[in-house]
This record gives sequence, structure tokens and C-alpha cells, in this order.
Amino acid sequence: MDTNTDLSGLSAEEKKLHLYASQKQLLDTFLQNGAITQAQYNKSLGDLTVKMGIKK
Repeated sequence: MDTNTDLSGLSAEEKKLHLYASQKQLLDTFLQNGAITQAQYNKSLGDLTVKMGIKK
């Protein structure tokens, strides 16, 4: 995701989803590069999903 994206025209929900996607992408990168294990990824993504109130 482009971190320079202008989010000013988005609703609060859209901004939240954009942030969630950015954080998930970061976790994906960590996993792909071996910085975290699959178990750590699963835990972190689960915690992120719950804390941000994202419905699957």
C-alpha cells in the first residue's frame, strides 16, 4: 500500500479498513522474510482483527 495515499475523502470506516490492510501487509512482509513465525503471525493478525473490530 502506498503510505502517501490521501485519506481525507474517506469515511472513518474506510480509513480503519485502510489501516487494517496496511498493518496486515506489514505482518505478511514480516512472515515472508522470516522475521516472525506462522504462529506469531496468526496471533498478531487475530489480535489486530479483534482490536480493530474487523469482521471477516
